[in-house]
Amino acid sequence: MAQPAKGPAAAEGPCSTPPEKAGTPADTADGDSTAACHPVDEKLHFSRLVPAALQHIAAMYAGVVTPPLIIGQAVGLDTAAQTRLIAASLLIAGLATILQTLGVKGFVGNRLPFVNAASSAGIAPILAIAENSAKGHQLPAIYGAVMVAGVFCLAVGPFFGRLLRFFPPLVTGVVITLIGVTLMPVPVTWAQGGDKEAADFGDMRFLALAGFTLVVILLFQRFGRGFLKQVALLMGLFIGTLAAIPFGLADFSSLKSAPVAALPTPFASGAPEFQPAAILSLCIVMLVLMTESSAGMLALGEICERKTDGKTITRGLRTDGIATLVGPVFGGFPTSAFAQNVGVVSLTRVRSRYVVAVAGGALIVLGAFPVLGAVVNTVPMPVLGGAGIVLFGSIAVSGIRTLSEAGLDDSSNIILVAVSLGCGIIPLAAPTFYADFPAWAQTVLGSGISAGALVAVSLNLFFHHLGTRGSTTAAALKSS
Repeated sequence: MAQPAKGPAAAEGPCSTPPEKAGTPADTADGDSTAACHPVDEKLHFSRLVPAALQHIAAMYAGVVTPPLIIGQAVGLDTAAQTRLIAASLLIAGLATILQTLGVKGFVGNRLPFVNAASSAGIAPILAIAENSAKGHQLPAIYGAVMVAGVFCLAVGPFFGRLLRFFPPLVTGVVITLIGVTLMPVPVTWAQGGDKEAADFGDMRFLALAGFTLVVILLFQRFGRGFLKQVALLMGLFIGTLAAIPFGLADFSSLKSAPVAALPTPFASGAPEFQPAAILSLCIVMLVLMTESSAGMLALGEICERKTDGKTITRGLRTDGIATLVGPVFGGFPTSAFAQNVGVVSLTRVRSRYVVAVAGGALIVLGAFPVLGAVVNTVPMPVLGGAGIVLFGSIAVSGIRTLSEAGLDDSSNIILVAVSLGCGIIPLAAPTFYADFPAWAQTVLGSGISAGALVAVSLNLFFHHLGTRGSTTAAALKSS
């Protein structure tokens, strides 16, 4: 009997009774033997579907709400506006994830168990845009740049395979490391209370609460098993918030004012503004996000035993582009793959895309009920600080892991990484270093991620492409 293919055409539709092994016939309910159901297209029973979806929500939730939390505070949003921003981020993540997993065959969606949401990679460049924009024009400038980045992704996506050789693990490893390193001041500020102008900023009560939250996360990570270990971050946030109540450090007033159900208002912060320097900065970040998405799709293809070809990657990137373009209309930010959910698929071996689609549906529900987003706003700043150290530190570790597989035994590669990291850390080590530069240069170079990425790409061209035979796309993607 012919074996089913592992490629995208392996299954014409969903199936509810998977075979024990891919490539073997499965019996239908009436006893007839039919073609095998690929695990990616498997429809699980409710008793397995819901717990599996909850694991994905637990893995992604903290990452989804982090960008609106940080950016909202940076631009001075009040509690109500912050709640709306979190709700919008959840809603866009849910819609993008459903579009990615279910898709429109042949046009959009990679039809893999792939999670899409606002990426932390865009936070630092967005903060740089906010710092260089007039008050009241910060979010419009950010959203204008994000929308153009979405158009850029849609335009470049079909040809991106040819560009991947310019973004090998050396480059992406530098960028991911810089994301974690440059964001680390954020949780440190949170741990001290969040408001640098407050008289009690840095109070020992705040530091103790942040330390307690960090210890809780470490204990769940060390002694937790299965689901509890996977939700260690959320358990830290929950227990840390409970611990803050007796000391009067938890504020639940936002729950009273938040509407129970509401949909985001289009352009609630004003019409988008298009600033060239801001656009350039986010287009650079979008290239990095597209590289991460492509690598994530290739990794999922291996895990799910379903070949990920160029067309699949193009459809997946098209989803990223649509979500990034449409997201700012309602309050979203640059959208990309969530690597932690690729890890969930690898760990659990539950490869059904319908599990992730259900998780996406749950995110839509969370986004449509702002009161649920307001719950996140009740978490005290020091608690967020303790958890943020783990969250952003883990991003830096992912970058280091990527660099460790990128051939650092070669002296040219060592110099490339050293100079790129050094240039990327300048804005962190000396915040006023670019103060006398033109505004456009401050926006691009003021973000360590953008500066580091530009230097890494340039040095990669200098050392490995100019006057040499370029590496192939497959080699560029290997270990990325």
